[in-house]
Amino acid sequence: MNRRSLHPLAALAAAALLLIPSLTATAQRRKTPTPAPTPTPAPVVKNPADLIVVAGAVLTVDPAFRILGESAIIIQDGYIIEITSPAEADAKWTAAERIERKGSVVMPGLVNTHTHAAMTLMRGIADDKPLMEWLEKWIFPAEKRNVSPDFVQAGTTLACMEMVRGGTTTFADMYYYESDVATAVAACGMRAVLGETWLDAPAPGHATLEEAQKVTRAFLTTWRGNRRITPAVAPHAVYTCSKETLLAAKALADEFSAPLLIHVSETQDEQKRVQAKYGTTPVRFLDQIGFLGPRVVAAHGVWLDAGDLQLLAAKKVSLSHNPESNMKLGSGVAPVLAARKAGVVTALGTDGPAGSNNDLDMWEAMDFAGKLAKVTALDPTVLPARDLLRMATIEGAKALGLDRVTGSIEPGKAADLIAVDLAEPRLRPVYDITSTLAYSAKESDVSLTMVDGKVLWDGRKWRTIDANAAVKAAAEWREKIQKSLKDAAPAR
Repeated sequence: MNRRSLHPLAALAAAALLLIPSLTATAQRRKTPTPAPTPTPAPVVKNPADLIVVAGAVLTVDPAFRILGESAIIIQDGYIIEITSPAEADAKWTAAERIERKGSVVMPGLVNTHTHAAMTLMRGIADDKPLMEWLEKWIFPAEKRNVSPDFVQAGTTLACMEMVRGGTTTFADMYYYESDVATAVAACGMRAVLGETWLDAPAPGHATLEEAQKVTRAFLTTWRGNRRITPAVAPHAVYTCSKETLLAAKALADEFSAPLLIHVSETQDEQKRVQAKYGTTPVRFLDQIGFLGPRVVAAHGVWLDAGDLQLLAAKKVSLSHNPESNMKLGSGVAPVLAARKAGVVTALGTDGPAGSNNDLDMWEAMDFAGKLAKVTALDPTVLPARDLLRMATIEGAKALGLDRVTGSIEPGKAADLIAVDLAEPRLRPVYDITSTLAYSAKESDVSLTMVDGKVLWDGRKWRTIDANAAVKAAAEWREKIQKSLKDAAPAR
């Protein structure tokens, strides 16, 4: 039977059966929701930074003296923002510059609390002589005939070159034409406390007390508030400055809340001179006239007795220990252990490089300070490596009133950092990183020096100093100084 023979109703039923699959499929399509498109992942937004320094280890010198493993230091606007793992840094931060020092330990820059930086130009001019003979027969005459704004700029630039190469980021200076010294320091990028030196005798740049006050006031006014330069007043010593001079220096420093830098109790001869004139020690005399206070940094302190130390501690005076200078001039060994026990903030310095030390090497200062203390006390346990590292960093910053700014690696502080490579055979193996740094590291191991987040030494070259010009200027000044001394020598 064919289709045409079907009853009309049957034909309609057959047609309906044929439509069922089509209708069912249509209904299913209407009921099944259309899958949503797969969302595109949101882009990862990283925080911007100026610089990331990745180190194999970080010696923080923070209050807990933490020593961290491989770490990344995030730097923005010259300050440390964060210390984290390299992986976390990569996930959170993007930086304009990245420095890798995975074979090095990164630590705070060294702080040299006593120098005469421009005297690099007289390095080796008169060695192996007593302090007073060295000063009166050689240094003072050479200074009188040569020191000028050009002299101090050239000498300070050479000093900055040496210090930056060796990992020193901050120093304290006592010299003349300090505004010109400040110009040189600002150009090289270091941090410094710069003290205009006063004497009762005529000094380069000012011949009288009134002139010294005028020059120093202008210097303090010009550089006050500078981010890296702290202007200071620096009366030379009790034996070279009268009571009137010392009090005038203090009054000016008080007016500007400026540091006071001074030599104190460096030699036995100084002790004898002050005893003969005032009937007491330099420290006690300074206390009697109201000079001492928390902004005073006393250099050397070789012949301090227990009473002197108690006064320094009570008045919160800081001490700059200069072990190599004291050794080279035969001055003696400063009572560092007793000073620290009395509560005196005790830091390290090199002194000037014109014969009282001859270099500005803070690694040597650490090494000698530790060994002198041990041999003097006949005790190898005193002044251990950690204490030496503190003295060369955070204690130095504290002595100069800069411990809120520099001296340790902590978020919020200035990025004053150095990297010490551990590749040399004399640095291997490393059991205790503090021992390696205090007793084995040398200036030549420093592969990065940074102040305020700006690289000054990158391990190969100075980035802010024209090294060839600085060395050439030093050679030219040597000829001038030698000629000036020969021309002034009496005929025989």
